[in-house]
Amino acid sequence: MSLLKGKIKIIDQYIIGKYLGTFVYTLAIFVIIIVVFDISEKMDDFMKSGLSFWGIVSQYYAGSVPFYVNMLSPLINFIAVIFFTAKMADQTEIVPILSGGVSFNRFLFPYFVSASIIFSVNLASNLYILPYTNTLKNKFENTYVKRNDPSTKSNIHMKLDDKTYIFIDNFDNKTNSGYRFSLDNFEGDVLTKKIIAENIKWDSLKRKWQLSNYSIRKIDGLKETMIYGNGKLKDTILDMRPNDFSAYDNVVQNLTTHELSVKIQKEKIRGTGIMNDLQFERYKRYFHPLSAFVLTLIGVALSSRKVRGGVGVSLGIGIFISFAYIVFNQFAQMFSTKGGLPPLVAVVMPSIFFGLLGLYLLRKAPK
Repeated sequence: MSLLKGKIKIIDQYIIGKYLGTFVYTLAIFVIIIVVFDISEKMDDFMKSGLSFWGIVSQYYAGSVPFYVNMLSPLINFIAVIFFTAKMADQTEIVPILSGGVSFNRFLFPYFVSASIIFSVNLASNLYILPYTNTLKNKFENTYVKRNDPSTKSNIHMKLDDKTYIFIDNFDNKTNSGYRFSLDNFEGDVLTKKIIAENIKWDSLKRKWQLSNYSIRKIDGLKETMIYGNGKLKDTILDMRPNDFSAYDNVVQNLTTHELSVKIQKEKIRGTGIMNDLQFERYKRYFHPLSAFVLTLIGVALSSRKVRGGVGVSLGIGIFISFAYIVFNQFAQMFSTKGGLPPLVAVVMPSIFFGLLGLYLLRKAPK
């Protein structure tokens, strides 16, 4: 801010105030509308949950409102720029600014100051806030909204490290319990230990796995040792957690930035098939906030010209382009997670495409 001090003029303050004021006001309206529709859709789930009003607010809407804000931010950002800039053009406020000797690039300065503020808030939210609020939202949905959805994952094969392989026939995410568990430990190509258990359960207090009705076979050359634990329990530490076997697709959103990086490193060893999902989520947190700059550029270039039809024409074009941007993002994500498109390419491709569109429109904008 010290670098900007002295550079921000009265007209800059006016545009920044209009930009951020319109953005916050429009975002608040959209979030309220979505929450109203969400309440009407999930009323039966709220009633069946048995939670109080405060329980629903603290366990669900404390997580869902930040999610909606983040999801709507690019759309609202674009609409806000289009709306107040087109209104300025319609009231002939832009022509005197440019006629007074202000270059168009200088005219863009307050827009990009505002976009930088929105970018910074979105980036901080993606990295430090949303993982925790998404945990609240997704936990509630998985428990009360998706109560009839399958909560089990079957035929799990996983490599924990260079020596250890595990298999679980069936894992229940509601009880954090697995059935028909086996572990193979190798030294090179030689099997040195095999553990078989009828059940494996996560103990959240001890933060350990608990085996029941187990047998341990130790192999040392031609010498073998068997240990039977029929009707007994055994605590064991394994480099895995219940979330590694989640049947829900939204579990990746719950990971903090550090947990996401750790899980990506483990996935390189395990190869469970979710690497693209993990990498897409990581890149998305860093690059999606760039939409604030891209859509601001397009919005100013589109709406700075006074056109017949007033604000409505520019607003209609802006809404169409913003929805096209969102659809482009969704298709890129689908091709990344399901079609093999590199996650980094999928994340940056919409910003690059619409950024080039913005530069083209900027060249055509009135100077």
